[in-house]
Amino acid sequence: MNCKSFCISFLVLIFSLPLSADVVRPALIEISVYTTGKLSIELRASIEALMTGINGKYTNTKQAPNAEEYDDYRVMQPDDLLKAFESFKPALLKGVDLKLDGESIPLIIEAVKIPEPGYTKVPRISVITLTGNVERDRKQLTWYYPQSFGDHATRVRQVDEVNQKWHWSDHQWLKDDVYTQPYPLDEIFTRQSFLDVFKTYVVAGFQHILPLGLDHILFVLGIFLLSTTMKPLLWQVTMFTLAHSITLSLSMLDIFSLPSRVVEPLIALSIAYVAIENIFSPKLHRSRLWIVFGFGLLHGLGFASVLSEFGLPADDFALALISFNIGIEFGQLAIISMGFFGLLIWFKNKQTYRHVVVIPLSVLIALTGLYWFWERLEWVS
Repeated sequence: MNCKSFCISFLVLIFSLPLSADVVRPALIEISVYTTGKLSIELRASIEALMTGINGKYTNTKQAPNAEEYDDYRVMQPDDLLKAFESFKPALLKGVDLKLDGESIPLIIEAVKIPEPGYTKVPRISVITLTGNVERDRKQLTWYYPQSFGDHATRVRQVDEVNQKWHWSDHQWLKDDVYTQPYPLDEIFTRQSFLDVFKTYVVAGFQHILPLGLDHILFVLGIFLLSTTMKPLLWQVTMFTLAHSITLSLSMLDIFSLPSRVVEPLIALSIAYVAIENIFSPKLHRSRLWIVFGFGLLHGLGFASVLSEFGLPADDFALALISFNIGIEFGQLAIISMGFFGLLIWFKNKQTYRHVVVIPLSVLIALTGLYWFWERLEWVS
């Protein structure tokens, strides 16, 4: 394969990805087992996605056959969406399954809380509360959430109301159509090992870049294109990493955050800006480092919105946060490696590389970023 063919293949690979970062995030499920015999399940998910069957298999909700119906639900007021959800309740109860010592427990839907539409460019997360009864002598609990409903992260809380004590398990993050591993109910949950926590959140961080973070992929690729040597590229990546680590940490610690309606359009604009600079600037300037740092602060807030929904373990907060950041870095390094072996290594002449790769690819990235910026704005008529 000659360099021209290889470059075309690489461009097709990148731009065959969907022109939207609109994905359905995993459901978060918290099961509380009380010593009084009560069982409560809080299911945090997109009701709009549940009703239309849009789950994790769609890297872009617009790929789904009933994407228009999904978009119609997203702008509905809570009362209207709740009425529409009534017909789906039997399917929800039939689909999930909670077993105590291998025996399925009847559940009812006690409450459904749907927030205002808010910023409709990201999924609205509603809270569905299911309840049931549990006998005190039950020893283990398993939970099933069908893959057709989407990926999910589940944890269980043992609650002693009389003595006002409780204990959370760690999350189990499932992407397959299987039951959770059993949660013991007759003993205090053991904490996940250092390695288990590290692995869980490194994978979560990596997957948020590859394959789910197309906006972050294009930003890192934009950084890569103007750097024909490793040193300036590493400086840019370092500044970006430092910046997004700062805002990700501040947001997760509830010190600083911005609403998605501000962050998401600006992330799209950052992609376009870097690509446009690539087109009009034949070489890197020192100002590029501070521009990348500033945009990295924005991207960190974007990372935080995903991580906050997934949750961090209270006992291993720092480890999980650091591990998620490491996963993001692995994802960025994977993008840079693909760029190096897919593009830069094939060109010895810098001028040829600029005219054949940098400018055409930057034009495509810039147009994509500007399209996303326009798409993510909410216009009030």
